[in-house]
Amino acid sequence: MERNLSVIVVAAGRGSRMGTKESKQFLELDGRPLFLRSIEAFGQFGATAEIIVVTGEADVERCERYIRDAECPLVKLVVAGGSERQHSVYEGLKHVTSPWVMVHDGVRPFIQQEQILACYEEMQRSGAAVLAVPVKDTIKVVENRTIIDTPDRSALWAIQTPQGFRTEELLRAHKEAVAADFLGTDDSMLIERLGASVSVAQGSYTNIKITTPEDLNYAEFWIQTHRKEAES
Repeated sequence: MERNLSVIVVAAGRGSRMGTKESKQFLELDGRPLFLRSIEAFGQFGATAEIIVVTGEADVERCERYIRDAECPLVKLVVAGGSERQHSVYEGLKHVTSPWVMVHDGVRPFIQQEQILACYEEMQRSGAAVLAVPVKDTIKVVENRTIIDTPDRSALWAIQTPQGFRTEELLRAHKEAVAADFLGTDDSMLIERLGASVSVAQGSYTNIKITTPEDLNYAEFWIQTHRKEAES
């Protein structure tokens, strides 16, 4: 497999919804910070040429220390992000040297090789791809605590990361978003804004984003359960 992929791991979040003083990417799961698990997953992927980690300005040295101790040779550098996730991705993009780029949340520690591969293959086939899973629950549109619409669940997908794009296209999308003072909720939204299509690759319901204490409890349970299965 050709090493033609740069990976931006975004580890610049805060612990506001987690209710902790510690930034959520540094919370430990089975003895390791969450963001290291994401880095290690992409470090094992055959197409990865370099990994760029984006974190808070005050956490750059700390992040570098974790990475050095964990021996992650594909990490090219750690850079300081911005006030919003979109700004942080843009800072990482400025250092990308590969023709293809994937962006991944540092707090999605359970990303698996088959999911990375699925996104990578779909990205190369269509030019832009995101991991996603069909929505299980009925979704309601609510205003002032009153339901005003019920979208067709069969057309709804929950979007995950990684998200993969041609580097030049994602960079252009970010530059145009900056110029227009536009803030999107994910990178695919910026690509869509250019009028380009984004394809979906099948993700996994286990590829959760650790955002709340309940998420962390589930993650610890998941690890313990799979460890017991492996030992039995």
